[in-house]
Amino acid sequence: MATASCTGYRAVVEASGEVVAGPVLGERVAWLTALTQAMTAGIVAERWDARDLDLLAGGVGPDGRVLPIKGWVAIRRLGWGCAAAAGSGGVYLSDRVRRCAEEQAARMLRAAVHRRGVVAAILATWPRDPRRRDEVERKALRAALPQGVSAAEIRNRTRQIRAVLERDGVLPGDLTEVEEPPRVAAQAVLAAADRQLVTLIRTGESSAMLRVQLPLKATPASRKDWAWHAIAMTLPPTVGAQARPCTPTVRIADGRVRIDLPFQSPIPSARAVGHTVALGLDWGVNTLLTGSVARLRDGQPREGRVCTDGRMLRYDATVISAKLHRLRGHREHLAAKRDHCAALLSGLNTADAHDVRRVALERGLRVVAVEHERVCARIRRLDHALAWSAARWAVDQAVALGAGAIYLEDLATLEARGVRRGNAALSGQVRGMVIEAIRHLAAKDGVAVVTVPARGTSRYCPRCGEGGSVLRHVPAPDRPGERGWKWAYCPACGLSCDRDHAAAERIAARGLLGQRHTRTAPGTGVRTIAVVVEGNVTRARRRNRPTRAARRARRTQTDVHPRPPARARAKTRPTPKRRQVSRTKTFSRVPDRRTVPAPDPGTPGMGKRPAGQAPQASRSPAGRTGPVRNSHHRTGFHRVAATPVLPLGTYAGGPPRATPARNAGNPPANTENRRR
Repeated sequence: MATASCTGYRAVVEASGEVVAGPVLGERVAWLTALTQAMTAGIVAERWDARDLDLLAGGVGPDGRVLPIKGWVAIRRLGWGCAAAAGSGGVYLSDRVRRCAEEQAARMLRAAVHRRGVVAAILATWPRDPRRRDEVERKALRAALPQGVSAAEIRNRTRQIRAVLERDGVLPGDLTEVEEPPRVAAQAVLAAADRQLVTLIRTGESSAMLRVQLPLKATPASRKDWAWHAIAMTLPPTVGAQARPCTPTVRIADGRVRIDLPFQSPIPSARAVGHTVALGLDWGVNTLLTGSVARLRDGQPREGRVCTDGRMLRYDATVISAKLHRLRGHREHLAAKRDHCAALLSGLNTADAHDVRRVALERGLRVVAVEHERVCARIRRLDHALAWSAARWAVDQAVALGAGAIYLEDLATLEARGVRRGNAALSGQVRGMVIEAIRHLAAKDGVAVVTVPARGTSRYCPRCGEGGSVLRHVPAPDRPGERGWKWAYCPACGLSCDRDHAAAERIAARGLLGQRHTRTAPGTGVRTIAVVVEGNVTRARRRNRPTRAARRARRTQTDVHPRPPARARAKTRPTPKRRQVSRTKTFSRVPDRRTVPAPDPGTPGMGKRPAGQAPQASRSPAGRTGPVRNSHHRTGFHRVAATPVLPLGTYAGGPPRATPARNAGNPPANTENRRR
């Protein structure tokens, strides 16, 4: 099941036929979400104690029956409903609206029960040094934790408990002492209601009609203050023609109505094991994704023989990452100015509301707050576009190469140890969004996405690393004696290649060789490999191109009319003059500055044109940048240098590789021209 965000464009009140404009519709939806938010916040705040959370975690109601899966039914069976609170204040709410609020409260309390179990396990096995656990303490913690808890969640909860310990001097006893009641989002979960409150009808391939009862005022006093609204919405392109839409959730974002529409699409099932060709992807700081395709030579993981063709696949988003880094710096600067203005306002006298300084500070605070929100929205949009562009590129590469699985590094094991200088750069990337997008897109094509342990992928050699050979990281292949991080060199076998490329080959090998250890999470379907299975990666030999003498001998043997020797041929025509070849290089890119002087302004009909900077003889015109021509094809960005999606044939006897861009415009001369 996936979720798409739709925007309501037109609404009609069915009883009167009134066409409701966007602001009015947004106001009525905001009234509905405010009512459900108030009821949900009341339930969560009232039940935020250890006794009620224990009762919910037990899964058994007061009558001895097991609590149902539906949240609002479980809340009512426990006697935590909001019927009494809804009738107070003269506000009329139907039972279906109360169901929506109770469903949202049940989801939040059940999430708190999970966090409470993690906190309880950490408190029960609290180590002597919370910053570093030994092997015995780590095993005891894993035995006490619930199933499926990641290392990142353990670190976050440990830091949270440590902050409370440093503040109060004693360890907390429960989650309710560590956290305040969670903040409730202003939304209405319509999935808990039935046809008496909401209906959804698909009217076309890209359109649907949502019928929902909305209040006509902020505090509806009777049933007459509620009316059916028919909202016509356009489905996004991600919702296919065969998808089945489900009951949505409505909310207000940036003053507009947002409809989060879940839908179900029939997808082929991807196998967890049995893959012979796979794509390994390595995360990078400057280069977002670096990939390598690998295959099992004998088709059996137990043999431990993994082969690769040596081609490096790269999605280089350096320019976009630099833009995001600049935007994040600007966002932090605006946040500091906003906090400074708020601090200055808090220090002024509140009695004098017409003070010149207060008016100026309030105006400046509003301007800075609006600019900060605008920059945050721009960062979110750019992150979303970059993540889905990278995911689309990765899945297209896997499908074109015939890979049955995509192996990635586990994000929970990517935190730096020791000197954490790279954590700021790593945390600013969109890796979580990329992997979720890859899982979503790969499921449609039947490609499995599996995560493997990341520890040691960039340290050990993919050719001879099974024996413990450690790579030497250098800045460039011609500087092996210096310390760096970009290039990898193995003193044992002489391997010299890009560091991320070597890591991608090792990731693919770990995935193919450890397929029998693949585990699928029952709730989310996320597939992981926690066991490290090492194996050396060999590089397939490509067919060498025959030499010029061999091609000439082959052509002589196949010619029906062989050419006579050069001395026996008679000269019957004059030798043509050799064509003069221009030595000036031409480029298709428009030059940055004028290459010829500007015309004289006094010349009739030429007009006035600035002369500009004179061309420099010492500097050649700039050519194309990027590894290949049209490197932005199907990436969504014109400034992303990505490897084009090309199908790959058989490893040893396949067709020749694609022609590089630098030779694409210079085809070889034909046979007739060579004979002349």
